[in-house]
Amino acid sequence: MGHIAAEILIQKAAKIKLLALDVDGVLTPGDITYTSSGEQVQSFSVRDGFGMRQLLEAGIDVVIVTSRASAAVERRAAELGLTKVYQGVGDKGRVFAEILEAFRLSSEEVAYVGDDWVDLPILKRAGLSVVPADAAQPLSDHVHMVTSLPGGKGAVREVCDLILRAKGLWGEILNRFMDGGAGNAL
Repeated sequence: MGHIAAEILIQKAAKIKLLALDVDGVLTPGDITYTSSGEQVQSFSVRDGFGMRQLLEAGIDVVIVTSRASAAVERRAAELGLTKVYQGVGDKGRVFAEILEAFRLSSEEVAYVGDDWVDLPILKRAGLSVVPADAAQPLSDHVHMVTSLPGGKGAVREVCDLILRAKGLWGEILNRFMDGGAGNAL
């Protein structure tokens, strides 16, 4: 599939009603740290979180779909106000079908950001498929967009901003903040 022309990318992004995200390598840099007591520590980008909140406030749903399970992911999702988190997913293609049914959407209305081979079942079907700059190879050959930033370091924010711009909402949201609108950086 490869990368597509900017005009077509905008057309695809304008149709999006739900953004689905992998975690490790997308919402986080992909590192897993364990404390001496064995607890898992994950690091999330505040900028990515802010972008997701802007989507939610604009009426665009955001869900998480991850192969692993972690309390940190549950906590982050709760902080952001995400209502659907699919953890411990063995078959991402099956979960994608569940998401389409649960939200009553077509695949064209869903954007997905993944970073590794396990994400291919969704990346191949999503209306807008995206990988971070540091995604595993050869994923970049099978998606609509490769972000300029790596996973966990602003890649998700790029996608959020693209969707908001394509829908004509980005300027309105920015103006709210310029006019002194309160914002919560998550």
